Amino acid sequence: MTGKIIKGIAGFYYIHVPNKGVFECKARGVFRNKKIKPLIGDNVEIDVLENEELKGNILEVLPRKNSLVRPTVSNIDQAVIVFALDNPKPNFNLLDKFLIMAERQNIHVVICFNKVDTVSKQEAEEIKKIYISAGYNVLLTSAIGDIGISPLKDILINNTTVFAGPSGVGKSSILNLVQKVEDLETGEISQKIKRGKHTTRYATLLAFDKYSYVVDTPGFSSLDINDIEKDDLKNYFIEFERYKDKCKFYGCNHISEPNCAVKDALEKGEISKSRYDSYTLLYNELKDIRRW
Repeated sequence: MTGKIIKGIAGFYYIHVPNKGVFECKARGVFRNKKIKPLIGDNVEIDVLENEELKGNILEVLPRKNSLVRPTVSNIDQAVIVFALDNPKPNFNLLDKFLIMAERQNIHVVICFNKVDTVSKQEAEEIKKIYISAGYNVLLTSAIGDIGISPLKDILINNTTVFAGPSGVGKSSILNLVQKVEDLETGEISQKIKRGKHTTRYATLLAFDKYSYVVDTPGFSSLDINDIEKDDLKNYFIEFERYKDKCKFYGCNHISEPNCAVKDALEKGEISKSRYDSYTLLYNELKDIRRW
């Protein structure tokens, strides 16, 4: 029987098998011998020991298409990065670090600006434009006003999605709205894994449809990207891609080089000043790190 790990705690793994339920399983000793650690998001083969009690053993971890370190989760199709438009104000430098991490893993990104009801329409649209023009899919939502939730649900169907973002931006409130759908297995799953309703203390995979999962992660206040070489940083700002072959110098870092197409695009308003300023700030931070 094949299922997906939705939670692991204290040596037990909870495996969601569509149309069957959630099985409580232990990993066989062979995994420890081979130094294989099952991850949330892994697709696994299980041996059912007790059908009525929904208990079994993990026999095999199926091949992963990708994996993240923070949160520790595998087989991600996309990331929804959630920031509030107010309370707290968006930290664009932190948002850009999230985007860099996703680009490094080749994970498709959707940016969700929540609490749209707390700012003017003009302010919301101006912030949205920064990332739309960069090439990202951007949603404006309000968990309180149930704004933008339906388009978000459509994006989540038949995907495994990481929800990430700092604390207090409303990730859990959005997920609670997403789960309010008829004939789904979320009630049984939440009871089985004893998921808290209000506080996210660890990464958990939530099944809100038979083949649709979201990873609810703890809030982040900072991200470390110091392992990136400064000369590679430009590769993770996707709006630079269309200009890189137009720069005079091969490998141009778009900082102080003459005849730089990216800086020309910046002057013409084709690239957001906010994004470029974030890039130069991160570039200088990486430049100052001593590499051993």
